[in-house]
Amino acid sequence: MPTTKKTSSGNTSSKTNKPPVEEFSVKGEKLLEKVKEIVHEGNVRKIIIKGKNGKSIAEFPLTVGVVGALLLPMFAAVGAIAALVSECTITVERDLE
Repeated sequence: MPTTKKTSSGNTSSKTNKPPVEEFSVKGEKLLEKVKEIVHEGNVRKIIIKGKNGKSIAEFPLTVGVVGALLLPMFAAVGAIAALVSECTITVERDLE
């Protein structure tokens, strides 16, 4: 039984330079797992975690080339958030290609 859903995808207009955006709804216990999966997919510019009410809980800007030990503090913060929330939404901004 999947706990994540892709609810929207990025823009299709070539007139704007907004980055493509995806949203995933996850349960708290799957938050860290899903964030790790998204980061490993690559081409991620920013990850925003929002609570049930839609308010931003945390934002993590990611730059090209961030790997390994530099991600550990972010994963620790996401793990702490996962312990506090029952459901949340992950908004992912991807790099323009």
